[in-house]
Amino acid sequence: MSEIPHSRAVIDPKVLGLRVQEARKERKLTQQDAAEALGISRPTYIAIEKGQRPLSPPELIRLAQLFGRAIHELLRNRPPVRDFVPHFRGAAGAPGDDPDLDGATALLQRLSDNYLELEEKCRSPLPRNYPPLYDITGHDPIDAAEEVAGAERNRLALGDGPVANLRGLLETDVGLRIFYIGLPAKVSGLFVFTEELGGCIAVQRKHPPGRRLWSLGHEYAHFLVHRYEPEVTLMRRDARSSRKERFADSFARAFLMPALGLRRRFHLLRRSAGQVTPAALLNLSDLYGVSFEALLLRLEDLRLLPGGTWHRLKERKFQVKKAQSLLGLGSGPEEPMLPGRYIGLAVRAYEDGLLSEGELMEILHTDRQQARRIVEEQTTRAAVTEEGVAGQLTLDLGETLAGKALA
Repeated sequence: MSEIPHSRAVIDPKVLGLRVQEARKERKLTQQDAAEALGISRPTYIAIEKGQRPLSPPELIRLAQLFGRAIHELLRNRPPVRDFVPHFRGAAGAPGDDPDLDGATALLQRLSDNYLELEEKCRSPLPRNYPPLYDITGHDPIDAAEEVAGAERNRLALGDGPVANLRGLLETDVGLRIFYIGLPAKVSGLFVFTEELGGCIAVQRKHPPGRRLWSLGHEYAHFLVHRYEPEVTLMRRDARSSRKERFADSFARAFLMPALGLRRRFHLLRRSAGQVTPAALLNLSDLYGVSFEALLLRLEDLRLLPGGTWHRLKERKFQVKKAQSLLGLGSGPEEPMLPGRYIGLAVRAYEDGLLSEGELMEILHTDRQQARRIVEEQTTRAAVTEEGVAGQLTLDLGETLAGKALA
């Protein structure tokens, strides 16, 4: 944070003032705090935030340090995106003043802002394939969830099988920005929509794979029906019985485990083995990527298992994790914080000279060594010649393959 990028020498002072103001508010500092840090009067500092008084390079560096921001973030020649924190504080069921939640919300905002900047630099906007809002007014939320889940599966041409990569699907085929970050322990997901950024989702990175997938499906439900209402999804709360939350949970269940396909696979299981065992159902839950509990409750709802099956297994102290370990299941890979497309755009911008190495590190939220490793992984792959000699093949991520003739 000690030098100012040469490419950012010209910036609208009003935009700079807005970005300085946004960064200060995120740090919960007053204008007087910032003025004292710069050694100037409060009216003079106010003039900076209004774009009426220019910042000197040393002052800019000092503010970046004070706010814990990279200089290039303050020098973006585009107004900051909508402040997420007040809107999440006003979300139904959200705690009124939670510093950890505010920090996670601010991180989601900055990551989304970074993503948009990368798209602008690479001239590669995220395609939006948004359906119109589904109107479920007056409908039973559980019945409505089944209908909306079926309609979305048809729209996305998913058939009735498991979804192999829901995160990738919702990014490329719908146009959502999805990040896996550390949220407060009681929070499983966040959702917010703005016209500029579109739909933005944060999923609790600390949760096991099945729970993360469920949370993503839950937040997607809010995007489809309650798009303009920011959502903080808590692990346990009385509001779970609300129509809104019952719909979102029921949608996740129906979207991830569609009734027709699940019935068919269950009956095949029973016919082939003659009986349905916990081992068989553990393998089935692994196929769908959901938790064992979620699968059994879904099978109970579809009357494929007797009601209370899951509850009885719990009473018998059935050890799900131990059983999964014995079967070699339940050890899915960690989800990276950043989407693959985001990382690809960052590397492309760096390779094209649009980002410095320091800016790349900030955008990827990593250190220099790891940033260089990511660039190498993204731009080269192992290759073997016809003579059987191993080597490296360099990849041009910015090469035009459609739209214009290749040179």
